[in-house]
Amino acid sequence: MLEARSVAVVGASVKEGSLGQQMLLELDRGGYDGAIYPVNPGYDEVLGHRCFPSIADVPESVDLAIVGVANPRIEQAVRDAGEAGAGSIVTFSSLYEEEPPEPGYPPLGERVAAVAREHGMALCGGNGMGFVHADANLRATGFLTPDDLPPGGVTFLSHSGSGWAAFLFNDRQIRFNLLVSSGQEIVTTMDEYLSYALDRESTDAVALLLETVRRPDGFVAALAKAAERGVPVFALKVGRTEGSKEMVVAHSGALAGEHGAYEAVFDAYGVHECRDLEEMADALELFSSPRRVTSGTGIASLHDSGGERVLFVDLASDTDVPLAAISDETKAKLAAVLDPGLVAENPLDAWGTGIDADRIYVESFQALHDDPETAAVAFVVDLTRQGQPYDVGYLQVARDVWDRTTKPFCVISNLPATIAKDEVGVLRDAGIPVLEGTVTGLRALKHLLADATARRPLSVDPPRASSPGIEAEWRGRFADTTDFSEIAALGLLAAYDIHVVEALPARALDEAERAADRIEYPVALKTAVPGILHKSDVRGVRIGIGDVEELRETYRDFEERLGPEVTVAAMAPPGVEVALGIVRDATFGPLVLVAAGGVLVEVLHDRKLALPPIDEDAARLLIDRLAIRPLLDGVRGAPPSDVDALARAVSRLSVLAVELGDRIAAFDVNPVIVSPTGCVAVDALIVPV
Repeated sequence: MLEARSVAVVGASVKEGSLGQQMLLELDRGGYDGAIYPVNPGYDEVLGHRCFPSIADVPESVDLAIVGVANPRIEQAVRDAGEAGAGSIVTFSSLYEEEPPEPGYPPLGERVAAVAREHGMALCGGNGMGFVHADANLRATGFLTPDDLPPGGVTFLSHSGSGWAAFLFNDRQIRFNLLVSSGQEIVTTMDEYLSYALDRESTDAVALLLETVRRPDGFVAALAKAAERGVPVFALKVGRTEGSKEMVVAHSGALAGEHGAYEAVFDAYGVHECRDLEEMADALELFSSPRRVTSGTGIASLHDSGGERVLFVDLASDTDVPLAAISDETKAKLAAVLDPGLVAENPLDAWGTGIDADRIYVESFQALHDDPETAAVAFVVDLTRQGQPYDVGYLQVARDVWDRTTKPFCVISNLPATIAKDEVGVLRDAGIPVLEGTVTGLRALKHLLADATARRPLSVDPPRASSPGIEAEWRGRFADTTDFSEIAALGLLAAYDIHVVEALPARALDEAERAADRIEYPVALKTAVPGILHKSDVRGVRIGIGDVEELRETYRDFEERLGPEVTVAAMAPPGVEVALGIVRDATFGPLVLVAAGGVLVEVLHDRKLALPPIDEDAARLLIDRLAIRPLLDGVRGAPPSDVDALARAVSRLSVLAVELGDRIAAFDVNPVIVSPTGCVAVDALIVPV
């Protein structure tokens, strides 16, 4: 399909402005040099090409049929193409029909997909805009494309046709080797296009605008290929909120899925997640430059405004972009260059009297660039019109800095609306990335810093499996019952080397007393009545019971209100409450969760997910991203908690998720108490599949 050497245009037309005409025009305008066969029984010739009454009359079996017919005719058109030996299809059809032709028939999209698969055809669409393969001069679309499309190193794959068109017409010299508007993906899916692009030497970066993932295994495999090849992947996943998920379903019939699951997959393979199209454009322009971070820890920036410099610092903090802590030696170099009264620091406001400003800027940039803590350098100004001559002023300063430096360098405009597009073309022609917005520029720089980490080799030492016989034993237990008590859930954790509190069951007061004596006071008493999933919601938990009289009083209360079944458990040491768990995502399967614990898990929504298995280093990074992370370091004189012990628990839980995740719908381990002496699971709930 993507490298077709012969194309049939089904529905070709001479009518001005029609889809049938535009499909043919795009092949000609793109310089396609393969065989072109218009198909329409109403014409003998279209735009200088001989026209055939049907695809069966075309003198060869074409590699690709671009089908531009109405919904009622699309099924037959695809069948005709398949019977004529076509290798692939592009359709723009929405595949909508009021109702099937006969009761019990599957929907139109399913019928078209079945026909394509029956004949072994790849199919792009429906409800898409086709593709442009710049390397092959093949524009398989029925919509206007730019006159000039010089090939580049970016592949753009989009579920949004409008997003596809927007990047196709970008005026920022972001250049592509392949752009695909894959639409509903009724046959050929995004992971297949992605895998194809990654097999091409011309692919330097990939951008994905996606609503859903239809083949999770293929998608994950393609991301693994990108990581192995060192090709950065940028993803803009729409449908993050409840309202937008519903719109995704309405738009394409796809399930948007839990966004945290996508974050987990992106994290696992170093995918750079973008929040909007502007951020993606800035990131792609920045990564279109060959310069990458090889040393340093943060960004160094030079400004011509004190107020905008302060704004930059605020926004860098908001976006978690580290600023380089330059050395005293670098500060001395700056002080020797700057006008009197200016402070030698990073970020640097270098505007003084304006006398000899170009030299001051260039020499200041050199000093910032040479500092070992500087990973990348940014010239942050308002790119208002400069006017001729261009061999002085900011345009020349940026080019001089680019020529004299080796680390990543970009120009950031604080207000995109002020950019003089023709003048910044001077910079882009020199290969200098121009980022159009302070926040999006900072996010692009954050991706650049993250890329240095993503390019490190992936872990080849997954955490060890469970002890011999453990997986088989618990698979047997899952097969025998769907009713797991808290005691059983804690036992499963212990089997995977996760520390748990000692806990014993009781169904009568005397049993509870004996259990408490064995465990030793103080103890916790919790209802274990079947069907009660959240004990605290029914006042079914009492902690710190210090003696038998208090135990008896609490038990009688539980028995009267809830029932006789209880769990008697040892008290955990004081510490920070964290929640761990396994959740089952409809797209990607079992995922490991770490979150703020206790009731905060539902109030703060402070949680992170990971694709299992993960080692202790990856678990620690996951923990570090929690908003409650500072609590683990100790606050107001409290000693620091044992984060290493928590990371071990998360890693061991990830092994459990790999081995038994297909049997678990949800596993809630909350709270886990993290203290200076370790971490221990206090309560657990299993929901089997």
